[in-house]
Amino acid sequence: MQIEAIQFFIVGISYKNADAEIRGNYSLDPKSKLSLLTKAKESGLESVMAISTCNRTEVIGLVNDPEILINLLCDTTNSSKEEFKKYSYTLSKHEAINHLFKVGSGLESQILGDFEIIGQLKHSAASSKKAGLLNTYLDRLVSLVIRASKRIKTETSLSTGATSVSFASVQYICNNVEDVNNRNILLFGTGKIGRNTCENLIKQTKNSKITLINRTKDKAEKVAGKFNLKVEDISDLSHEISKADVLVVATGSLETTVDKRLIKTKEPLLILDLSIPKNVSNDVNELDNVNLIHLDDLSKITDMTLESRKKEIPKAKKIIESVIKEFEEWVENRKFAPTIRALKSKLTSFKNLELENLKKKQNDFNFEHAELISDNIIQKITNHFANHLINENIAANKSEELIKKVFNLEKTL
Repeated sequence: MQIEAIQFFIVGISYKNADAEIRGNYSLDPKSKLSLLTKAKESGLESVMAISTCNRTEVIGLVNDPEILINLLCDTTNSSKEEFKKYSYTLSKHEAINHLFKVGSGLESQILGDFEIIGQLKHSAASSKKAGLLNTYLDRLVSLVIRASKRIKTETSLSTGATSVSFASVQYICNNVEDVNNRNILLFGTGKIGRNTCENLIKQTKNSKITLINRTKDKAEKVAGKFNLKVEDISDLSHEISKADVLVVATGSLETTVDKRLIKTKEPLLILDLSIPKNVSNDVNELDNVNLIHLDDLSKITDMTLESRKKEIPKAKKIIESVIKEFEEWVENRKFAPTIRALKSKLTSFKNLELENLKKKQNDFNFEHAELISDNIIQKITNHFANHLINENIAANKSEELIKKVFNLEKTL
């Protein structure tokens, strides 16, 4: 049976083909990400990463069959493999590399130019490295994706103006809530999206009637302390909802945190659910006074800012192409490394033999001085061969074969 070669694959599910409810089935919180990496390590895999955001969940790795990555995700989330395959995508080789650069650069985000994903990418790489699942190939690739993202941020206007789901949510509130500065706004959840939403609310409105609630109260108090906002206990959630005109839910839980039983008010209530999976139950739609908006709805907002960002896409893609070329050159150059190492080893064995012979024949032989000179010569020779193999694109393979033959390197590779 023929064994498939190890290749670079990405399997994933995103907002493009799956709604929030379906994406939620495959969402990974920190605990489940760790579980996935543990399974990968136990399976003997060399390099695997997992990214899970409100936009997408992706498993990235070097394997001989993408089915391995699909199984990892579906087993970890206890979700249907058949459903995943219906809505997912599988990318390999150059297509997968290009996709990762576009994701890291905000070109694949629900809201064009949203660069929050790069933080997730860094964290995912760090987790994989800690688990011993980030080989040189993937480490280098992620580093260059981060570099491309930084360049796009500084060299283009793709991120001009505020970006992200948190910005879109506040923009929606400002555009759809009358007298927004005097409305009671309740923010439930003070993780990254919650904190960013809170900051955007402060920047874009003059509202001082913002209340924060979080499962861990001291986290909410840290955020509130920056802006002199009110913090309430989670046990008072239902009571605080009854006083709110706007409820923003950014709890990031894997289960529903708000349903219609918590809503006692008969007054109009706008609810924005910024979580994946959805943290607000659909049963709130049964209440006539409630208007529920999910982040998938927010991503459809088009304004002049987003339109202007679209003009920057060609510039961003050009940067990505240049950095991908750098990565591909690095990969190409690495293939000659075993031959160069073997050549250096062969030359070193020649050196050792000759120096030992001279040491026996000459009583006053300066071994250390001769070894230093010999090592410098060996380094110059191997550098010369390395530069030839790297720069002579057409003749490189023939040259490599000749070097192997002349120095009898096959056995040392």
